[in-house]
Amino acid sequence: MLMGNVEAAITQLHELKALGISISIDDFGTGYSSLSYLKRFPVDILKIDRSFVKDIPEDTNDMEITAAIIAMAQKLKLDVVAEGVETIEQMQFLQNNNCFIVQGYYFSKPIAEHELPNLYERLNELANSEVTS
Repeated sequence: MLMGNVEAAITQLHELKALGISISIDDFGTGYSSLSYLKRFPVDILKIDRSFVKDIPEDTNDMEITAAIIAMAQKLKLDVVAEGVETIEQMQFLQNNNCFIVQGYYFSKPIAEHELPNLYERLNELANSEVTS
């Protein structure tokens, strides 16, 4: 929708940012995402598409692309979120490459709001088990 009139979109995004709203580019590296948008749009967060994360550590190309996106985001002072994290190996790779915001089935499948306290408990248990192992 934004790509129909890029100049109008840029103006509107700047207006939203002035209200204190954070702006992210979802599925970065696929579809309409472009390096030129990083320069023109007032972006705060890059979300790495799960297609780059899902084959870590088996696919070295995906590992290099993911590491490059993380490094680029850091140079641009953007937060970076890795989508689709499902394994401890993916977590370790992302952590080793300074990506500390992740989402995916490794933690939980989508849940209803009323289940959040249970998720918090499970995440604490998971964190404690990793510390002791």
